Amino acid sequence: MYLTFFQTAGGIMRAVIQRVTHAGVTIDGTIKSRIGPGLLVLLGIEEADTVADVSWLSGKIVNLRIFNDGQGVMNFSLKDTGGDILLISQFTLHALTKKGNRPSYMRAAGPAVAVPLYEQMIRQLEADLGKPVGAGTFGADMKVELLNDGPVTILIDTKNRE
Repeated sequence: MYLTFFQTAGGIMRAVIQRVTHAGVTIDGTIKSRIGPGLLVLLGIEEADTVADVSWLSGKIVNLRIFNDGQGVMNFSLKDTGGDILLISQFTLHALTKKGNRPSYMRAAGPAVAVPLYEQMIRQLEADLGKPVGAGTFGADMKVELLNDGPVTILIDTKNRE
């Protein structure tokens, strides 16, 4: 009983991290943000997520060693390469698909919780990276374009801190 409560009580901030040659986001036909080589980060936030989750996840993202060194080995982090970040809010990362064919998004945080944490993630990534971060607009209908490099795609969540 306690284990079931514990699993549902805590939030899971999720990030899908893609190493890209370039990426951009367009809203209503206007380019909102564009980056060169770096990381496209899709971020899903739950109601129980906290600023501590933001801090841990940001540090993990900017220090992930997923960029090639001179020998083609993934030894460099985004901080090492000077690459960019494009951060996109994505509530669908918390889709529940167990029952039926229509996903439920009841685990995704509503705007009152998600917007401040999304904005905090932008500020934290900028602080950890030491430069501005590109971003989408929370809740907007966004068109995201990317060229995945590798491809390298990594899923991280704040409850599996291995």
